[in-house]
Amino acid sequence: MFSSTNRTVVVVGAQWGDEGKGKLVDVLAERADWVVRYQGGANAGHTVDLGDLSFVLHQIPSGILHRGVRCAIGNGVVLDPDTLFTEIDELVSDGIDVEGRLYVSERAHLVLPYHKLVDGESAHTQSIGTTGRGIGPAYEDKVARRGVRVLDLRNSARLRELVTSGAEHANMQLAGFGSQKRADVDKTIAMLDRLAERLLPLAEDVAFRVYQAMKSGAAILLEGAQGSLLDVDHGTYPFVTSSSTTSGGAAIGVGLPPTAIDAVLGVVKAYTTRVGSGPLPRWTRRWRSEFARSATSSGRRPVARDAVGGSMPSSSAMRRASMA
Repeated sequence: MFSSTNRTVVVVGAQWGDEGKGKLVDVLAERADWVVRYQGGANAGHTVDLGDLSFVLHQIPSGILHRGVRCAIGNGVVLDPDTLFTEIDELVSDGIDVEGRLYVSERAHLVLPYHKLVDGESAHTQSIGTTGRGIGPAYEDKVARRGVRVLDLRNSARLRELVTSGAEHANMQLAGFGSQKRADVDKTIAMLDRLAERLLPLAEDVAFRVYQAMKSGAAILLEGAQGSLLDVDHGTYPFVTSSSTTSGGAAIGVGLPPTAIDAVLGVVKAYTTRVGSGPLPRWTRRWRSEFARSATSSGRRPVARDAVGGSMPSSSAMRRASMA
């Protein structure tokens, strides 16, 4: 995939996620100098098998498993700092060298305990089938300009101000849900103080770092989470994720100009599935029979399959619903 003209490549899922992007990224990462994650959070999970060892990576790009490849988490990601270091410690215990190879954008927003609390107590997020890991609420705080970024860990007074504002808003939401649970500012600050010692040394201006690498001719692989049909703008709204999962989101989520992207690789699978709730198009019985008759009359063996069983609506039913 990398060539003299294709130096910056984006890998995207072309469906609703779970297309096997992680496996492809792992293969391409062998030839990359940088692998950068550009959106999503700890909801994504890439399982990579290396002989007797199996690694499950939720936030760290799978390029970390290849010696000499540098990895970065871009500003478009909402970072769960607690689980990040769980991943790092597991990699180190399995003999993977992480030191000096992993960078975190100082502009990346943090997923905090009260985001997870709100996500878990919200009937709305449960109805659309989110993972409940605080990703949506963290993106909400980002857009509402009350989010906490990695760089805020450098200023304790500013950090407390932001966490207090975020916790107050979360508690209002929790009260509106009828929940008795509440966010705790002091516990959140204590957690961040504990993690800051490890997180701040990883903090970098990732956009500048990757741009420098691009200008030097490095092979750069940009990877996202989920799939294009879960894009917050272009997906099956409102049954979508909270970020831009398409290739356009790569430029924003890393901090590169769109013209820097040389190629986009879309990953599909032969059957369609989706995580969570929402419409899922499938063959109807009439379409299958028409396809079979057409294929038989042309001498081709019919290969259509009903991708999903159960009571999911057909595409025609979805169109009728959308016009209602």
